[in-house]
Amino acid sequence: MTGAGPGLVAVVGPTATGKSDLAVALARELGGEVVNADAMQLYRGLDVGTAKLTATERAGVPHHLLDVLDVTDTASVAAYQRDARAIVEELIAAGRTPVLAGGSGLYVQAVLDELEFPGTDPGLRAELEAELDRLGPQALHARLAEVDPAAARVVLASNGRRIVRALEVVALTGRPFPARLRTDGVPRYGAVLLGVDRDTAELDARIGRRVARMFAAGLVDETRTLLPGLRAGPTASRALGYQQVLAALGAGTGADAGTDLCGAAAATVLATRRFVRRQRSWFRRDKRIHWLDGAAPDLAERALRHLGAAAGREPVRAAP
Repeated sequence: MTGAGPGLVAVVGPTATGKSDLAVALARELGGEVVNADAMQLYRGLDVGTAKLTATERAGVPHHLLDVLDVTDTASVAAYQRDARAIVEELIAAGRTPVLAGGSGLYVQAVLDELEFPGTDPGLRAELEAELDRLGPQALHARLAEVDPAAARVVLASNGRRIVRALEVVALTGRPFPARLRTDGVPRYGAVLLGVDRDTAELDARIGRRVARMFAAGLVDETRTLLPGLRAGPTASRALGYQQVLAALGAGTGADAGTDLCGAAAATVLATRRFVRRQRSWFRRDKRIHWLDGAAPDLAERALRHLGAAAGREPVRAAP
């Protein structure tokens, strides 16, 4: 086939829709490599609960930015932006198609859009986090509503970490916190954005089955092996599944522990379904995304056809 493929393909959307498998299929067809854009898959050891692809499932396709952080590390979007862009540019220079894949919307935008990340002040951050512990997120959210009403309308009143960051940015820069980012610019690298979603009822059922498989595959044991570091990790401890197991392990002893872990599975299903709603809200704002039905049996072919149409020609496939 003739013509050049896209500079970058982004495969985005809610969790459990089939993004990872599609990313591998596209990378194989286009002679590309996958760049992870799932914040929790950055962590070593968070394998079962993040549905990280096994070596077999990666089908020989190189994957980047997996297993690069310890569970005690704090994930930084600014650091991710620097590292991901460096990898993307190396791949493009080598004639390989980067396939950016994941459901962490801010991480995707950090690569594709012109985002700047204000610095941090450790003293101010510590002061705000102490207030968060003492007063709770609702009180800090009320303060955010006073100093930056637009940000307060977007940032959830329960999201203490993001409220703290918003207050920190406003205090350091004197400017509003960019809680809702523009998605109407031309994406970097000539990127083509593909979204994968499924019918809500179907996806809810898939999430239930997926969580059951994770618990059967050893999520609880995996969590235990990561203690005590995981419990202390400011980012990794909030990962879906692990957060619920940590709560159960902390609350239950003896015979009660099994009951608590059953509750942890149910809580993980509910939390994941809520997370999917937030992901949809984030990605559906971006009109640059071409949406695909993850249940389609010819999903990869549909994606390749769109890539070809976006470039005005057939996409280049790797030699067999």
